[in-house]
Amino acid sequence: MVWLLGATTFVMGTSEMIVTGLLPQLSAALGVSVASAGTLITAFAVGMMIGAPAMSVATLRLPRRTALIAALVVFAAGHVVGALSSGLGLALAGRFAAALGNGTFWAVGAVIATTASGPAASTRAMGVMVGGTTLANVVGVPLGTAAGQLSGWQTPFWALAALAVAAAAVIVRRVPADRSGADSTLRAETSALRRPRLWLVYLAIALIQSGIMAFYSYVAPLLTDRAGLAAAAVPLAMLGFGAGALAGTALGGRRGDGKPYGTLVPATAVTAAVLAALTLWATSSVVAVVLVVLLGAAGFATNPVVVGEVVRVAGADRALPMALATSAFQVGIALGSWAGGAALTSTLNTQGPPLAGTALALLALVPLGLLAATHRKAAPGGPSGPSAQVEQGEQAGQDLAVGHPADAHRVDPAPEPSAHRR
Repeated sequence: MVWLLGATTFVMGTSEMIVTGLLPQLSAALGVSVASAGTLITAFAVGMMIGAPAMSVATLRLPRRTALIAALVVFAAGHVVGALSSGLGLALAGRFAAALGNGTFWAVGAVIATTASGPAASTRAMGVMVGGTTLANVVGVPLGTAAGQLSGWQTPFWALAALAVAAAAVIVRRVPADRSGADSTLRAETSALRRPRLWLVYLAIALIQSGIMAFYSYVAPLLTDRAGLAAAAVPLAMLGFGAGALAGTALGGRRGDGKPYGTLVPATAVTAAVLAALTLWATSSVVAVVLVVLLGAAGFATNPVVVGEVVRVAGADRALPMALATSAFQVGIALGSWAGGAALTSTLNTQGPPLAGTALALLALVPLGLLAATHRKAAPGGPSGPSAQVEQGEQAGQDLAVGHPADAHRVDPAPEPSAHRR
């Protein structure tokens, strides 16, 4: 089941970034400037940032399989609207709808994946899902861009809509029906948000992501103007970044369950060090490309681990905290792109974006340090420590085995009997 969800996030990830490679074609088709066409990227980010938590609340009473299918239908509809658009307004509406579907799928899918795998393997489960998005950047986006350039920009939109419908059909057959989502309450979802540790994790997510994106948002001009890399070789450098990110995601997913902060803190420190090296020494094309690959590996090693920490702190069956994690990633993307752009237009010129990224990555070590300290303090096995969480996860697994999926990781101390419980 987890691998099916990971394959679907490949489709979602391809959709998120496909517009970046088709901006010239979209601007010509919609009759707007390239900068105006770029608002299609912004619309998707805003849809993910705001829509993920809003839709997780709106679908709270739906069974989770139903919520997944609904998310994919909305996602597909958004791409159909986009493919049929002849003006920017309709195209923006389609992108926003696709983002709503994407955010909902991530929030609900992550809950299903981590509940099925249990807390002891939640980071590895998230590594599979994050890996789908990472693979999308390595394979899906380049293929979609090539298809759009060869046969029209609408082609990848139609293909993504068709793939989403196909994924919904597979989920109908392969994901078991349950009523665990229908037993959720808004009070239970929001109770987890009162935990300060959770907001420290969100802050770490946003700062790590912004550090990476401050540089990577402007990777093409930085590689050509400062490192002297030929423009034709930039896609290969970006492919290297994606390959590094895929390796880092796999490594983080494997190590993060046993040593979450033993993985997060070193990986973030290496991310800051690589960005500092890009600031100082990326004047050689060979050195710059090697550093870009290392940035992908170090930066993306954190992604499954921080999402796994959201699961550990909030509980494995909470969609709203997971949706806010998705929002935190989008906040990081927006903050990093803004900071990198501001630095690029300053007197720092091409050294600005990696320097801004270095500062943001170093800032991420502050919440991570606080989290690591409290994690060690809780480690001896107190009621809120990791050992207690694993025991709760094992009990939840037993409950699932005997047919009580709604009882896993219940936040309310004394839930009222439900007609859906057996």
